[in-house]
Order: sequence, then structure tokens, then C-alpha cells
Amino acid sequence: LAGEPRTISGAGEHFTWVLLDEVRPKLERDFNIRLDVIGRESMLGHGCNQGIKKARENRPGHETFGFICCPLDKAEIDKEQLDVHPIAREPLLIIVHKSNPVTDIPVEQVRAIYRGEIRNWKEVGGPDRPIVLVMRPHCPHRPGHWKTIVPSIEQLRQDRIDVKAEAEVVQGVSDFAEGIGNIGSTWIFDNRQQVKVIKVGGMAPTADNLKAGSYPFFQEQSIVTHGPMSPALSGMIRELQTGAEFRAVTRKYELLPPTPGP
Repeated sequence: LAGEPRTISGAGEHFTWVLLDEVRPKLERDFNIRLDVIGRESMLGHGCNQGIKKARENRPGHETFGFICCPLDKAEIDKEQLDVHPIAREPLLIIVHKSNPVTDIPVEQVRAIYRGEIRNWKEVGGPDRPIVLVMRPHCPHRPGHWKTIVPSIEQLRQDRIDVKAEAEVVQGVSDFAEGIGNIGSTWIFDNRQQVKVIKVGGMAPTADNLKAGSYPFFQEQSIVTHGPMSPALSGMIRELQTGAEFRAVTRKYELLPPTPGP
């Protein structure tokens, strides 16, 4: 690892970008690399798709990788000639406006809200107000992510507010007292946002509840690569999967790592 740091470039969706950014100094120091990663507040269509595109740009002297929040089926993995390296399972938080007295909604009632079958907050113990669904319906043809709530875009409530970025989901629910939406647990909220996280079926969105199978909504964070990897990149991925510092970051955001760790 001696000599000038080599640059390794990555791109993909917002949530893994946050994690990479937090451990970037250690990765750069340990593997003598300069890590150039793009993905903060990734826009609709530019998250996981951009991760796959970036991974496929890998070539000698120009090492790249991608990061995604959706599982890929075998057909897509084979078509794009990718290797998938899982790093964390992330709870999807259900968020409502801070002024909403609702703190817990049964799982099937959350799904009914997303399908448009429940349309007033009074049906789930809230005020007599219409429910406003704010969604970022990214990667509609891939499994996982918001599809753990409703399995296809065709089944989602039609008169919803679709947005292009995760920040717009949070802002939309913050703007509407009647709002509801979902966001990955790696999202960093600020005090100006008028939202709160609710329980689902009495369960909080924690790593322990994901592990027990008692919290049902989540997405899968993975690194994707294409072709040969340098020892630095393979070591970096191994650090993300098993390293103590990254495990501390996963605990901070209530992520469930793929393998036992410290």
C-alpha cells in the first residue's frame, strides 16, 4: 500500500453514500486510496441505476464501484455482469407530521394506506383529515425497498404525491399536516423538518426488530462491482462488511449487518 494514493470512484444511492462518507477517512488511510463517491440526495433514476453504471465503468487504471439500496434479481446481475456485496439491511421508517397524534399503525393498515384503501386519519386513530401519501417510487422494476410495503407500483394509491429525491419525501410530509411517507433509517433529519417516526404494529424500526423479523419494511444496501478488483477495493468492501468502525456506524443508524460482527 506504499506510494501515492490511487483514486477509486463510486456512485449510487443516498443512504450508502452517507455510510461511506462517515468511514471515508479510515478507508482512505487503511487502504492508501482517495475515495471519490457521488450519491448525496440522489435523484429519481440516478441512485441504483447510477451505481450499476458506475460499477461497469471499471477498467485498469480507472477503478470504480457502485452502491445500491435494492436487491437485484439474477437476470439483471447476469446481464450487467455484476458482483453484489451486501453490507447492511436498513429499516424503512414510516414518517408522519409532528402534529399528528398517531404514534403506531398496524402493518396491514400501513399497507392499506399506501394502496389507498384507508384515506382518512380517523380510520387509524388520528384526526378527521384526509391522508396525503408522499412517495419516491424509485426502482419500480426491482424487488425490495418500498415494495416491502406494497409489492408493485400498480398497487400504490394513484392520487399520491410523487417526488424525485428523498429530501422531497421528508419535506413533503413536513409541509402537510396530513402527510405520510417512508425514508431509510440512514436519513439525517434536521430540526426544521416537522416529521416524526412512528411504530408499525407496535414495533420500532430497529436492527434487533429487523433481525427478529418483527419489523417488516426495509431495503438492502450493497456494493456492486464489475470485473477484477484491486486488493485495495476488495479490502475496502471486506472492511464495510466486517470492520469494527463500520459496525459502529451501522449501530448508529439501526442497520443490520450481513454477518456477525463485533
